[in-house]
Amino acid sequence: MLAVEINGRPFTELAGVTFHHRGAELAGQVLLDALQEAGYSAADFDAVGALTAAAVPLVDAVLHAATQRGQKLNAFVMDFVYPSIKGPSIAGKRVLLLDAWLSEKSYVQTSSLVTLRNGNELSLDCGIVSRQGASIVAVISLVGGIGIRESSDSVSSPSQQLAEDPLRTAIKIVDPIDAHEQMIPFVCAFDESLFEPDVGESQSADNDCEQMR
Repeated sequence: MLAVEINGRPFTELAGVTFHHRGAELAGQVLLDALQEAGYSAADFDAVGALTAAAVPLVDAVLHAATQRGQKLNAFVMDFVYPSIKGPSIAGKRVLLLDAWLSEKSYVQTSSLVTLRNGNELSLDCGIVSRQGASIVAVISLVGGIGIRESSDSVSSPSQQLAEDPLRTAIKIVDPIDAHEQMIPFVCAFDESLFEPDVGESQSADNDCEQMR
């Protein structure tokens, strides 16, 4: 389903998957599986938040998938007008921040302009969440891009590889108020390189995406 939805495009909000009855069900399970593979258990987080409008159906999918596994999660969404959140209070909660597709591609713009390149928008969202009294466990996405695609004389990536795992990195976040820096883990279920035209048609990509078809 993801391969069909992306179909060689550099970016999509994945609505053809996340609003599909089967796609949403699978996406919720796949995201929880990706977190588990990255070393997180159900005891590590209390709530999941949508960074963009594209992530709202995914947050709902994760909630339902967690319920099926006996885990109680709350959800919230970033307020796209006022610097706050919408949903149950996250004060004192350990939260995940979720998007459909997060990338280091500098030209990618999502519905709230969240990208991993330089991370200004993501830093703002993290600052808002922190001031709500929550601690950020990780940033997660269904599709993600962590590869370096610019020349060596360009701005360096804010992400660094952890344990040589291509699905997990740490994102450098700079608080917009006090300039405090921290590294927040980033976990994606599928690397965007799997869906590039020269790779997406290969057998390896077919195998990796089989569970989403």
